[in-house]
Amino acid sequence: MNVNQSAPPVPPFGQPQPVYPGYHQSNYGGQPGSMAPPTPYGVYNGPVPGYQQTPPTGVSRAPPSSGAPPASIAQAPCGQGAYGQFGQGDVQNGPSSTVQMQRLPGSQPFGSAPLAPVVSQPTVLQPYGPPPTSAQVTAQLAGMQISGAVTPAPPPSGLGYGPPTSLASASGSFPNSGLYGSYPQGQASPLSQAQGHSGAQPPQRSAPLQASNFTPPASGVPRMPSMTGPPLPGQGFGGPPVSQPNHVSSPPPQALHPGTQMSGLPGPPPPMHSSQQPGYQLQQNGSFGPARGPQPNYGSPYPGAPTFGSQPGPPQPLPPKRLDPDAIPSPQLSELPPQQKTRHRIDPDAIPSPIQVIEDDRNNRGSEPFVTGVRGQVPPLVTTNFLVKDQGNASPRYIRCTSYNIPCTSDMAKQAQVPLAAVIKPLARLPPEEALPYVVDHGESGPLRCNRCKAYMCPFMQFIEGGRRFQCCFCSCINDVPPQYFQHLDHTGKRVDAYDRPELSLGSYEFLATVDYCKNNKFPSPPAFIFMIDVSYNAIRSGLVRLLCEELKSLLDFLPREGGAEESAIRVGFVTYNKVLHFYNVKSSLAQPQMMVVSDVADMFVPLLDGFMVNINESRAVITSLLDQIPEMFADTRETETVFAPVIQAGMEALKAAECAGKLFLFHTSLPIAEAPGKLKNRDDRKLINTDKEKTLFQPQTGAYQSLAKECVAQGCCVDLFLFPNQYVDVATLSVVPQLTGGSVYKYACFQVENDQERFLSDLRRDVQKVVGFDAVMRVRTSTGIRAVDFFGAFYMSNTTDVELAGLDGDKTVTVEFKHDDRLNEENGALLQCALLYTSCAGQRRLRIHNLALNCCTQLADLYRNCETDTLINYMAKFAYRGVLNSPVKTVRDTLITQCAQILACYRKNCASPSSAGQLILPECMKLLPVYLNCVLKSDVLQPGAEVTTDDRAYVRQLVTSMDVAETNVFFYPRLLPLTKSPIESTNEPPAVRASEERLSNGDIYLLENGLNLFLWVGASVQQGVVQSLFSVSSFSQITSGLSILPVLDNPLSKKVRGLIDSLRAQRSRYMKLIVVKQEDKLEMLFKHFLVEDKSLSGGASYVDFLCHMHKEIRQLLS
Repeated sequence: MNVNQSAPPVPPFGQPQPVYPGYHQSNYGGQPGSMAPPTPYGVYNGPVPGYQQTPPTGVSRAPPSSGAPPASIAQAPCGQGAYGQFGQGDVQNGPSSTVQMQRLPGSQPFGSAPLAPVVSQPTVLQPYGPPPTSAQVTAQLAGMQISGAVTPAPPPSGLGYGPPTSLASASGSFPNSGLYGSYPQGQASPLSQAQGHSGAQPPQRSAPLQASNFTPPASGVPRMPSMTGPPLPGQGFGGPPVSQPNHVSSPPPQALHPGTQMSGLPGPPPPMHSSQQPGYQLQQNGSFGPARGPQPNYGSPYPGAPTFGSQPGPPQPLPPKRLDPDAIPSPQLSELPPQQKTRHRIDPDAIPSPIQVIEDDRNNRGSEPFVTGVRGQVPPLVTTNFLVKDQGNASPRYIRCTSYNIPCTSDMAKQAQVPLAAVIKPLARLPPEEALPYVVDHGESGPLRCNRCKAYMCPFMQFIEGGRRFQCCFCSCINDVPPQYFQHLDHTGKRVDAYDRPELSLGSYEFLATVDYCKNNKFPSPPAFIFMIDVSYNAIRSGLVRLLCEELKSLLDFLPREGGAEESAIRVGFVTYNKVLHFYNVKSSLAQPQMMVVSDVADMFVPLLDGFMVNINESRAVITSLLDQIPEMFADTRETETVFAPVIQAGMEALKAAECAGKLFLFHTSLPIAEAPGKLKNRDDRKLINTDKEKTLFQPQTGAYQSLAKECVAQGCCVDLFLFPNQYVDVATLSVVPQLTGGSVYKYACFQVENDQERFLSDLRRDVQKVVGFDAVMRVRTSTGIRAVDFFGAFYMSNTTDVELAGLDGDKTVTVEFKHDDRLNEENGALLQCALLYTSCAGQRRLRIHNLALNCCTQLADLYRNCETDTLINYMAKFAYRGVLNSPVKTVRDTLITQCAQILACYRKNCASPSSAGQLILPECMKLLPVYLNCVLKSDVLQPGAEVTTDDRAYVRQLVTSMDVAETNVFFYPRLLPLTKSPIESTNEPPAVRASEERLSNGDIYLLENGLNLFLWVGASVQQGVVQSLFSVSSFSQITSGLSILPVLDNPLSKKVRGLIDSLRAQRSRYMKLIVVKQEDKLEMLFKHFLVEDKSLSGGASYVDFLCHMHKEIRQLLS
């Protein structure tokens, strides 16, 4: 045996484990062993129920059939015994224990309702078939043991070759006591088996395994153990070598139980042996400490933890065995110094990597244009840059679906649990290389529609009877073609002018609307912008008012305009306020602006019409004079109280009086406590977190704002809110009107001009300049068989079908969920048509139409092959973030986990090739579902850290509600870019690395971005030259922590990094303020919060832990 290897993965023997009275043990060659009860599953972050189970009987299983290649991971569930003795696909290799396994009363469930008891399933003997074809890896699991499909022969001591798909790990406790969360002080983890040991033992951690490369001897040569005394059974270890990061120290030695068996990566199967030979019965053993709080990432071990081991069985003879060339055996323990004995831990490189999936998609699909002519094509990922050619289906920039192949029946959809949803961004901005939708003008007759369902003409309509009639593709109604629209058909039944008409050949296009589509049957006036500025003490003192007035002087020249128009048609007005409101007459004929004060805020009215909203070019001199005077006028104010609802009311009344739609830009600093409608009180209460009343923190304090929002929507008045709070302002209530009117909320906590000016002005410029559709109504129509049932986003709905938006910009999405109401068929597929009626910036009434055809399937494998995980996560996050309004956060989290487990369990059961239950098998296009879902579960809304304020949570909640798929992707899984690895002359973005502390090298510099935040992390050992080039200081210690602007230096590295930061900002809809973070600095805790693959301070599981937990949940569902 090759012994020249580094640290061993297998723990040594410890003392025997106490045996519980009344537990019958199976014997190993006549020697009694110790057996602890298996630990049943608990809910994520929750209790562990007790259950009873009898050992199942053996059944043979057919050889694996072929199927869609799954991405699979051989792995065991965390914190679990031999899975009720034997799990699905498990074989008992020794005499069976006939006693019912029973939970001891000493370890009761903690607090909430238990999961359903595990139902035993007949064991299955897995014959060796061809190894799975997909990315199948064996992961080393810490703190639990599972039996997979076991070879009929006993595992020979000292050899690490089990069957390709089985895995058992070294015993011991998993990080965080094996469950994903902490238990109340003084209570032991429900996994605890050594219940007599309830003394205060510090927790144990898993440490990465250290393994060196190893070349196995020639096939067929038996390997002899090189240690004296009884050999250790099952010492092999499979998986790629892992290096030990410098911040992890080894935990104390753990005990390995006889019978634990590990397998390597799938390779040639070992020869079959007689199944009558005696073997080891599978057991679990481990030592568990008492409850503890969540731990950040990894830490150092603690001294003096007892280990509980058990006696080895007698040595078994070594049968000749074919070597698995992929297995990497561990060295024998006897050669290792005690401090090096580490426990098994999953190799993070052996589990699906978001970075790898993104990279592969870019390489495979980034070079070719995505042509939309084929029904049901899955588009490239949102992280891939690609061009779109519209040939009949809407671009994925406008519509993305959770699946492009939907089940034919509702039963099949219920079985798979994959939500059927579309994320629609009707006014999405396109790259310059792609053309905007064509505008079609049908004159006074208006766009052609189906008489029954009112769907608009589209490429899927079928013309019949020589072109005189058409059959609707949505409801099958046959309609007459008006004489002016008539055209002959060619020999294929297509109109000869099909390619001359956008509505017959493209997926997206616009119609000019006729007067019938306008309010009160008259064409709308151009919209107006009203700037409403808080001039209370806080706003003046912080320098906000002066900064804003100065910026508006130049910004008003950049109001959005239509096509090639020389000037914008949008009119502007100004209001300032504290406890009262001040309106300004800026009529062009005046020499100086006039101010009118309205102090009766309870009954708001607009004191002037003429001269309040004006054309910017006509009244420029008066407006400039006003903007110069406002900061001076209120410079000495002592008024600290503000109103809020009356300000919105005033803006809406002004638009109503002018008979136009428009947008209010509100700049507000404090909780509106002045006596007025919509007055609020401070109700911030962190004690409500993790209680049933937590949902009230996300709900508005008063219903006044909902009714105000309803009036705003009716008037086409959209509200954008810029908040500058120094303390609690109740974002949950203040954001109601922006949220329901299709507006945006921007928040700048503790605003300081010198630090936040760039971020605020950049957001303001973008917000004022972006193209907006006003007074909009959106409806989604579907072909027979499915219908839209639920909607998520920033809008208002007065009925079940129409999404009403006072304003809609190119960043906002509406997410729509569909359900079956009839059977679909594979031949016809399913169709969606999104129609948006809106008023353009120039006051033109238009209809924008997007069409998409999807496939339908009768096989679940086709559904799973055509899913889009990024869109699925976007939907699930929005579903969860709406759920917290009405349910306890824990319930919402559990619902997400259960749904994810059901999706993956259904795939495992119905689509994957038969394999050991010890293997986690994931669908190829959903292999990132667990890592992304874990990021959603750990987000500030669902699992806040101590530093996250109530306002922050409400802010993020409403922000995510209208994010598109690209934004949620980077928001939940941030990008981490190493800056000194790629060549300086390279203009490309450096390749990203996984968001984990293990990936940080202290000799490098990294940029991390998530669409809202931007960090520059500087390692403590960065070369002096790099520090000098970037920061213009001579050493690491002289870098200012928290710096937000890099000095402009004339050297290649400085130019490259600043250029990269600019390009990242240009990709995002909000300006990301830079924060420089030094390694080991206090700001580093904030930075580590975004390393989402690691354990979070607030108790969120690491990716590895969560994957184990997911596996456990899936196995529970399957059994």
